[in-house]
Amino acid sequence: MAAKSEICDVVIVGGGFAGLSLALALAGPKARTPMDVIVLDVKPLEADAAKIEDGRASSLVPSSRAMLQALGIWAEIEPHMQPVKSIRVTDSQLDAATRPQFLHFGDDGRREDGALSYMVDNRFLNAALAAQVKASSRITVMAPAHFSGYETLSGHVVVTLKDGSTLKTRLLVGSDGRNSAVRKAAGLKIIGWSYEQCGIVTTVAHEKPHNGVAEEHFLPSGPFAILPLVGNRSSLVWTEEKRLAKRLMALGDDDFLNELRRRFKDHLGEVSLAGSRWSYPLVMHLAQDYVAPRVALIGDAAHSIHPIAGLGLNLGLRDVAALSEAIVDEAYLGLDVGGAQMLERYQAWRRFDNVSTAAMCDGLNRMFSNDNAGLRALRDAGLRAVDGLVPVKRFFSGEASGTSGDLPKLLRGDML
Repeated sequence: MAAKSEICDVVIVGGGFAGLSLALALAGPKARTPMDVIVLDVKPLEADAAKIEDGRASSLVPSSRAMLQALGIWAEIEPHMQPVKSIRVTDSQLDAATRPQFLHFGDDGRREDGALSYMVDNRFLNAALAAQVKASSRITVMAPAHFSGYETLSGHVVVTLKDGSTLKTRLLVGSDGRNSAVRKAAGLKIIGWSYEQCGIVTTVAHEKPHNGVAEEHFLPSGPFAILPLVGNRSSLVWTEEKRLAKRLMALGDDDFLNELRRRFKDHLGEVSLAGSRWSYPLVMHLAQDYVAPRVALIGDAAHSIHPIAGLGLNLGLRDVAALSEAIVDEAYLGLDVGGAQMLERYQAWRRFDNVSTAAMCDGLNRMFSNDNAGLRALRDAGLRAVDGLVPVKRFFSGEASGTSGDLPKLLRGDML
C-alpha cells in the first residue's frame, strides 16, 4: 500500500500506559492545540481489559494522579484505587523470628487524603486509557500493526510497517518497551546491565485488613514488597535470585504459597493466591540519547529501572508530561512539532530525573540485596538515623512523590 498523502502530527509506536497517555495528552481537551495522533501496537486494545485478572498492579504517586485527573482518567479508576497511607521498611534474614521496623513513612500533612501513593490493578488503568483513546476522534489506533523502520525526509518521517504500508508524520515516538524497535532503528545506544535477579509479581488475598500500609522487607536475595490493594488484597513484588525464581515459578500453587508465606509472615492472617504469577528478568538501562531527528523515546524505550521503589510507571508518565508540553508549546507558536528545538528541550527536561532515579534504585538494590552482617549493621543504623530526621524524610517523600523540581503542567493538573 502506498504512503498516505496527508502528514499526521505524531505517530506513537506502542500502546502501553505511556503511549496511550501521550496520545490523550496531545489529542485531548487539555491541549491548547489538539493534534491528530496515530497509535501503532502489535496487539489490539482490549475492550474488556478490566475483566482479565492477571495479578499485576502499579503504584501511582501524587503527581501521576494529578496528570490522570487532567486527562480524565482518574474518575474511572478511583473506585479501584487504594491509597497507601504509610510505608514500613524492615531489613532481616529470610527466616528471622521478627522483622524490626527501621524506617517508617506516613502522612506528613501535605496531601488532603494523607496518601503517599495509590495502588491500582493494571487491568483497570489499561481499560480506562483504552476507552478514552477509542472515544477520541483525533486518535487512530492501528492494531495489530508491526513497526518495521522509518526514513527521515525534509519536514517529516515516513514510517514503514511490516505489511509494506507507510505513514507520514512530523514526529515519531518510541513507546515500545525495553527492546524498542524504534530506538534500534534510530541507532540510539543504551547503557546498562542485567541483575542476577528476577521479579515475581502476583496478587494475594488475606484474612485481615492491611489498613493502607505498604511493607518493604529487605531480604538477602532482594526486596519483598507487600502493596495494599482495594479490599483485603495486596500486590506482591518479590525480587529473587534468578535460579531460585525459576524453581519457584515451576512450583504448584500449594508449594509456591508455602514459599510465599515464609516471606509474607502471618500478620495479615491466612493468605491465598488471588491472581496469576508473573516473572521477568530485572535490568537497568538508560538510552544515551532520548532523541534523534524527528524521533523521541518515552517510558521503557528510554529507561528501565529496578522496581525496588515502584517508580517505573511514574517515570514514564513524567516523560509523557514533558514531551506533550514541549510539543504543544511548539504547535501553539506555529513551530515545527518534530523539530530540533522541541526535541532538545524534552531531552534536557527528562535526562537528569531519569538518570538520578535509576542510580538511586540501583544503589538501594545493591546495598540491601546481600547478607553481609557488617553491611547490614551499617545500613540499619543509617535507616534508624533517617527515621529520626523529619526534614530528611520529607525530602525523600517529596522526591518519590514526583512533586519536586521543574514539574511539567500535566503533573500539576494544569492544561497544556
